[in-house]
Amino acid sequence: MYILLGILIGFVAAIPLGPVNVFVISQALKRDFLHGFMAGITAAVLDTLYCLVAILGIAQVTYGLAKFLPVMKVFAALLLAFLGYRLYVQSKTYHETKPSNKMTSFSPRPMLGVLLLYVMNPSLYIFWLGTAGFVTSHYFVAQTGKTPVFFSIACGIGGVIWYFILTHYVATHHHQFKPRTFQRIFLVLAVVLFVFAAYSLLTVFINVKLKL
Repeated sequence: MYILLGILIGFVAAIPLGPVNVFVISQALKRDFLHGFMAGITAAVLDTLYCLVAILGIAQVTYGLAKFLPVMKVFAALLLAFLGYRLYVQSKTYHETKPSNKMTSFSPRPMLGVLLLYVMNPSLYIFWLGTAGFVTSHYFVAQTGKTPVFFSIACGIGGVIWYFILTHYVATHHHQFKPRTFQRIFLVLAVVLFVFAAYSLLTVFINVKLKL
């Protein structure tokens, strides 16, 4: 039962259009299915680790990082703004690439990008802490034995399923798009990342004002 619940939670948690999904989509568009999917797998693996850490009760360590949240949010805003700027430039310079020039060598940069997005995004810590509190307080998942491990892996599998669907759809249908359509997509994705960056900075200033 808790395995199915984990898959469902992992799948649903990966769906919202956040910085990670935007980054995964951009990699599938700019590079190929493999790079987009590997970025998604990286996100799913990190979700698994975050969920496991939260359930096992190491959340106290995360709470101890509360004083660093403003700094993390600032760095997250800078990272999102940088990625948004790169997409904005891509929206202005994109041109259709011939099949013979299609990238074949694998680059780890998409995975590194996801890793940075996760490390600098405090909301992900909070989400998995809340998820852990929900499933343990309602006794869906025990905090001992192998149950937390299997549940966390199930959450990761749910995320992998979503990212496979997402990147496969983007990589399969992007050939139907005209170069102008790509430029508009990249521009929209850039705007979304800029909005997330602004929101991250805004929450820092709001928290500071509340403390004052």
